[in-house]
Amino acid sequence: MTNEEFSEVFKARTKTWAIKSVHFAMGIPETAASRVVRYQLIKSATSTAANYRAACRARSPAEFHAKLSITIEEADETMFWFEFVEEAGMDKSPALYELKQESLEIVSILSKARKNTQK
Repeated sequence: MTNEEFSEVFKARTKTWAIKSVHFAMGIPETAASRVVRYQLIKSATSTAANYRAACRARSPAEFHAKLSITIEEADETMFWFEFVEEAGMDKSPALYELKQESLEIVSILSKARKNTQK
């Protein structure tokens, strides 16, 4: 698989994960705390997908590295919110487990890609 092909596949993967994350967040029972968690979870998951897309359009290797770093931060934040939802007892469904696993894989892949861009 070429880098360009990988980028297209991974753009689709992060977008699909962000959409599933939004659907999951909207299903969290309504409370004052869940409103904050829902907002943060949606924000970080969608930012992951959007920032990866932006990284793919970077004008230089340095810009790619910087945008990839932002993407990793957003994906890691999303992992935090999924963990928070679980540990706070807001949800413990199989969907949460799947989203947490996908988050871990996305962070791992992005971290490896960023490491490969370092000189």
